[in-house]
Amino acid sequence: MALSLRKGAQGLARQLLPAACWGAQAAGTEAQHSLSGPSKQQQRGMAKMSHSEATNTFIVEALEHLEYPKRLRKLLLTPEREVAVELALLRDNGEVATFNAYRVQHDNSRGPYKGGLRFHPQVDLDDVRSLASLMTWKTAVMDIPFGGAKGGVTVDPKDLSERELEILTRKLVQALRPILGTYEDIPAPDMNTGAREMAWIFDEYTKFSGFSPGIVTGKPVWLHGSLGREAATGRGTVFAIRELLKAQGLGDIRNKSFVIQGFGNVGSWAAQILYEQGGRVVAVSDAYGAVANEHGLEIPELRAHLAANHNLASFPGGVVMPPENLLSVPCDVLIPAAIGGVITEDNANDLQCKIVAEAANGPTTPDADHILRQRGITVLPDIYTNGGGVSCSFFEWVQNLQNFKWTEEEVNAKLERVMVEAFQAIWELHTEDKIPLRTAAFVKALQRVTRARVHRGFD
Repeated sequence: MALSLRKGAQGLARQLLPAACWGAQAAGTEAQHSLSGPSKQQQRGMAKMSHSEATNTFIVEALEHLEYPKRLRKLLLTPEREVAVELALLRDNGEVATFNAYRVQHDNSRGPYKGGLRFHPQVDLDDVRSLASLMTWKTAVMDIPFGGAKGGVTVDPKDLSERELEILTRKLVQALRPILGTYEDIPAPDMNTGAREMAWIFDEYTKFSGFSPGIVTGKPVWLHGSLGREAATGRGTVFAIRELLKAQGLGDIRNKSFVIQGFGNVGSWAAQILYEQGGRVVAVSDAYGAVANEHGLEIPELRAHLAANHNLASFPGGVVMPPENLLSVPCDVLIPAAIGGVITEDNANDLQCKIVAEAANGPTTPDADHILRQRGITVLPDIYTNGGGVSCSFFEWVQNLQNFKWTEEEVNAKLERVMVEAFQAIWELHTEDKIPLRTAAFVKALQRVTRARVHRGFD
């Protein structure tokens, strides 16, 4: 069966799927193809949506555009495996504490499951399920040969000593070891985890399975990690913004103004690279404060200030402001780079930007997304914008399999190529089918996952 990706979205869907997948209802599907967003019926249920329901709202919009039948939709939306475990930890004070942990493996039709592990007090199964689904579509839209997974432990790491945190991480590996593997499921850093925790995972898994550097990505560079990995998500975000500005005829990054909500790894690296390319970062925030300067913050000085263990609000090169006011600061590009659900129907009308570049996972709720579309604010979707991280994870995994290290210049060049090619595929669908960039990204991802599923068979 010859496949042509040049066909329209619906035409490709018909070409990909066997006739048996199309039910009697398929011909009468009332897909909404306009830029107006979800239907009124969908909107009524958005106010109390869980994380996974919000994610599925965006996916269903793409499925309707593709006119996929209901039976196939359920197959694509349902995770393949969900694991919940309880980890017991002997604390330094002699008390025994227990922590809930989860790993959701959503889809592996295009390659091994791939997704981060987060440590956060608000982690729950629904949250992890939503993020696992996003990873499936993210790896697909970036055309990386991975599937999607996510994991987490319901814990505030600040409440644990380093010894306790290490033991908890190793216990997590022991509990999940039957479903992990270099060619099965490959974890990575996420919220409140980093190279240190990935080194512990690598070491613990190696005890049972022999030398296995490819079991996890995001490791320290000196312990089989990849050069360029630390900055990859922030750098990829800048590539994404650059490509959108170019496609919209708005010029380049120089002299554009940026506001960044979240100044952790992703936000700080994005700010640094934007600064180096002549952009003006006029306001940033973290969990403890916010600072602004209409002429542009001196990002290298700000990063050095934070590295010296000073707080953001004490930075002398800007004016302190309430963090909750950050999203309404006038700018060309707003970059939410912290947690999900920060742009809601309550504040979407307050945004004063032309573009929202979603460096965080799920920062915009479906209600807010609908408002932004009506206001003409372009949203660069998270499954593309922050795809630099998983792309560089793939590069690290390949280097581990080869037992060979690439230079940082090679990694950055490969990352730029992946980000540019992914944007071109999304933009082509956006312009040809006249759908929002978010819908176009999910459509492209769904096409690729469906193609893999169909060609692998269902038996």
